[in-house]
Amino acid sequence: MNDSSSIFEIIYETTQASGNRLNIKDLCNIASVSRSGYYAWLNAAPLRAAREERDRRDFDLILRAYNMDGYPKGAREIHMTLLHMTPPIIMNRKKVLRLMNKYNLICPLRKLNPRRKILRDLQTGNVVANLVCVKVFSVLYLTVDVIRFPSLCFLNKSVSL
Repeated sequence: MNDSSSIFEIIYETTQASGNRLNIKDLCNIASVSRSGYYAWLNAAPLRAAREERDRRDFDLILRAYNMDGYPKGAREIHMTLLHMTPPIIMNRKKVLRLMNKYNLICPLRKLNPRRKILRDLQTGNVVANLVCVKVFSVLYLTVDVIRFPSLCFLNKSVSL
């Protein structure tokens, strides 16, 4: 809810309260908002309620697409899932994003591949890596132990066969 809308709501509640001696003109002057804005907000109440109902119905569709296939999805994949439903549901991707933000639906970010993370750390120089070669069943396995240090960068290689 934005600031002027909350101000208009306070003015409306004040005018509806019993024992109120201030009129709408005085309350709007005190809150430094226009009377025409207050009356426009008051007349738009059915439109806000209809939009809220429509948003709730659309969010139910988004939630159904979000939970489909057993894993969470982002706004783009939800948009594509809605298009491939039967019957297809056409909804703008920005609307999907708006409703996800409005109802706090968050898609967890994918985790970085651990091997790629180690390679990135080795390239940027943020790690000390101990490379140990182990011979098991005539197959050579390479294991990397990664320890993070703030500004140290060197490789300690030890080979044991």
